[in-house]
This record gives sequence, structure tokens and C-alpha cells, in this order.
Amino acid sequence: MGKYLLRRFAVNLILVAVAASLAYLLAASSLHPRANFAGRNPAPAVEVVDAALDDANINDKTPLLQRYGTWAAGVVHGDFGKTWEGGSVNDEMGRRIGVSLRLLFIGTVLGSALGVMVGAWAAIRQYRVSDRVIGVSSFVIMAIPVFVVATMLMIGVVGLNRAAGSTLIEYTGEYNPTLTGLDQLANRLNHLILPTISLCLGQIAYYSRIQRNMMLDVLGQDFVRTAMAKGLRRRTALFKHALRTALIPAATYFAFAFGTLLTGATFTEKIFGWHGMGAWLVDSIYTNDVNSVAAVNLFAAVCILIAGFLSDVIVAALDPRVRVS
Repeated sequence: MGKYLLRRFAVNLILVAVAASLAYLLAASSLHPRANFAGRNPAPAVEVVDAALDDANINDKTPLLQRYGTWAAGVVHGDFGKTWEGGSVNDEMGRRIGVSLRLLFIGTVLGSALGVMVGAWAAIRQYRVSDRVIGVSSFVIMAIPVFVVATMLMIGVVGLNRAAGSTLIEYTGEYNPTLTGLDQLANRLNHLILPTISLCLGQIAYYSRIQRNMMLDVLGQDFVRTAMAKGLRRRTALFKHALRTALIPAATYFAFAFGTLLTGATFTEKIFGWHGMGAWLVDSIYTNDVNSVAAVNLFAAVCILIAGFLSDVIVAALDPRVRVS
């Protein structure tokens, strides 16, 4: 298993480098930072604009491959360059990564775990009322875009708070900076409720559909019937043998689902006023900030490839055939 995981990790590193390079080249060739200086009164001299763009390595007069080489050399040494305004991309990333990882980690753990549980439960109770309710609900949720779900949740909470006459659930921002200690911790958890729900709902719906189908395929297999024939209780046979085998396809899907979660987090951060990497990406594209866009895309590539590696680890742990390859 060690050689298998080492191979997968090496491949993932190469994919991160390729994805980051393509993202930078696309951003550098399609965004126009010089436009940020247009329309100013008084208009800055061309020399001044060129000097500012050169300082950030985003001057469109410099050949693209030369700019890419400078950027790549900096990234290798841990320097992601400067924003178009001259600030440090590293400093901005340091402030925002924790915000996004908080949402992504909780959304991933809750969404995947609950989705697997709901899907397994639906399979065991096939064609019963609970199975049909879960199925219809999952398809409805999957048909609604994340930003619509987030907006509906916000509208619902605003109405709830108005009816209660107080703020029961926070719906904008990350926390109240005036609070300290346990009060601030409780406030942060309150602010997490709506963004987490908006991210988790889609994950639960997707995983429940996959897990239900895989579980149904496994329930009819001979090894499950044999386990129960040997005296194992039905619950033990289902969870120890059937569920473990049915989890393998869900684990493989984990990396792809994480990419969808990243997209959803971008909308969620903007709607709920969280200053994370997703919101930064939208703002950076709007301001033609090449280095910031490249940094966010590198972060996304690393997250997805880490999710892919974790998926490989889970599959190797669940499937004995992988451990001996």
C-alpha cells in the first residue's frame, strides 16, 4: 500500500504544478491590470503605471513566459508576489485561508458523513416512505444552485429573527469583533450555522444517492447472506461487511465532490459576508489582480489534490486488493 500511495502522491504533486501553471497563464493572458489605472483624474503617466505593474510582475508589456518564470520562481520559494495595489499576496492569503478551511472542513466532514448515513439508511429501507422522501428531497436539493439555497436560508432566518424579536441565528459576517472569550466562540459558532448548512445540503444529497445505489448492489451479494447465515446479526452484517464494501465508490467520489464544495464555498462566502479565498477570487477577477487569482487557484488545486490523496488512502484502507498492489 505504501508504494501505491507514494505513486499517487507524486502524481498529485505534478497535477498541482500543471493546474497552477495553467491558471496563472490563463489569468495573466486574459486579465488587464492596466485598466485599474484608466479613468483616474489626473491620469497617471505611462511610466508611473509601467513601474507599478513591473513591481507586481503584471505588466502586459513584459512577455507572458517571462512573467510566468518570475512568478513560478517566487512560488517555489514561497512568495506569491504582490497584488496590483502593491500589497503582499502572502499576507492576504494568511488572513483568508483559515476562513475558507473552516467552512470547507466542516462542510466536508458533515456533508459526507451525513450523506453516507442517509444513503445507507435509505437502502436498508428500500421503497418505504422514508426512502422515497429521502430520494425526492435529494433530487430537489441537487436541482437548486448553492447560491439560491444560501439566499433562501438567509431570507428564512431574517424572517425567523424578526418573528422572535431578537437575533437567534446570525446571517452575515464571520463573528462580532466586540466580543471576547467564550462569548466570541459562541458567536463564531452561530455565524457558522447558515454557511455550513448551505454547503452541507448539496453534499448530503449527492452522497446519499451514491451510497444508496452502492448499498443496494452490495446487499444482494453472497458474502452478506453468508455472514448472516453464519449467525451474525443483520445489523452487524450490514455495517461490518456491506457498508464497508459500499463505501469504496463513495470514497472515490470524494475528490470530485470536494471540487463542487469549493465552488459552493465561493458563493457562500460572498452571500454571507465571509472574507475567505472564494470571496477573494471574485474580488480579484473584478480588479484584474493576476497574482491573487493565481494564488487562489493554486490553493484550490492543492485542496482538491489533497482530497484526491485522502480518497486514495480511504480506498486503500477499505479495499484489500489495493493494499497488496
